[in-house]
Amino acid sequence: MSPVLQGVALSAGVAALVGAAGAVGVAVLARRRPAAATALAPLVVVASVAAGVYASARAMFLSKADSATVLWLLLAAVPVALAVGLALAVRTHRLTTDHAAALAARERDRAVETRRREMVAWVSHDLRTPLAAVRALTEALEDGVAEPGEAVGRIAAENRRMSAMVDDLLALSRLQSPTRELRREPADVGDLVSDALAAAQPLADADAVRVAGDVVGAPVVVAVDAQDVARALGNLLVNAVRHTPAGAEVRVRVSLSDGTVDEDGPGAVVEVTDTCGGIPDADLPRVFDTGWRGTAARTPTLDAAPGGAGIGLSIVREVATAHGGDVTVRNVDLPEGRRGCRFTLRLPAGAPGGA
Repeated sequence: MSPVLQGVALSAGVAALVGAAGAVGVAVLARRRPAAATALAPLVVVASVAAGVYASARAMFLSKADSATVLWLLLAAVPVALAVGLALAVRTHRLTTDHAAALAARERDRAVETRRREMVAWVSHDLRTPLAAVRALTEALEDGVAEPGEAVGRIAAENRRMSAMVDDLLALSRLQSPTRELRREPADVGDLVSDALAAAQPLADADAVRVAGDVVGAPVVVAVDAQDVARALGNLLVNAVRHTPAGAEVRVRVSLSDGTVDEDGPGAVVEVTDTCGGIPDADLPRVFDTGWRGTAARTPTLDAAPGGAGIGLSIVREVATAHGGDVTVRNVDLPEGRRGCRFTLRLPAGAPGGA
């Protein structure tokens, strides 16, 4: 074999060995850090070529100085390879991030669509009951077998019940819309709670339930969409009143959070404690699911009769999530051996004008 062919074979062999070793390293790194592996890939190519050329140069008995010169000339390509690798890494990272974001958005859209379909199915089913009642009352009036005054009153009540269901459906759909934007403005949560207590007072009086609220410490002011938060607070209070027996109490407590999680400062914590007797532990994770009611509906709106569409607490969760907060529920032991539930709504301090 001629010296030239020997040099080529030696160069190719060394380059293949170095390239294979580098490729294995890049493949291992790619499993954990794809962008870093992409940046190093061009360097592996330069290193394998440099190793092969240097090996063949030494085999052809070039002096060390000449061999070093050849090697340095090859290594001069390293900055170019590194720049190309970094550009590829940035592009790869961007594509990976965009792909992950697209998948996440697709999953969110699928989940929202699934919830909407379930919600429409549940509401459609529940609307049949008041519609059937209205039809029966109307037919009774037509046949002259019902007292007009009483029948009209019951028809009006069923109409309010249906209106409440539709309002809840529209509210939940709006909250789940991906294009929705919050109208954040500074609001005193204590004032919002006072308004909710006043709105729930007639229902509490009718059920002989006491309602009370207090603010711990200084006024709790956070940037929220006041309309949405007021609706969430109203749903929590009505839910608590409807599941508290006569003579018992529903208490609301407003306080500042410790501010360790929210970068904008302390947020608001609203605790609504009822005397419902507790919820089975197995049912606690499902309380905020759309349409779920357990043994009794944990109710929708102030004007609705018991047994609404089961959307009220779902709305509370959507409001909390939209504000970057959360809502939880747990069973608590109360004085005099009673047992109840405590719903805790947490709202970050937020930023005025933010979405």
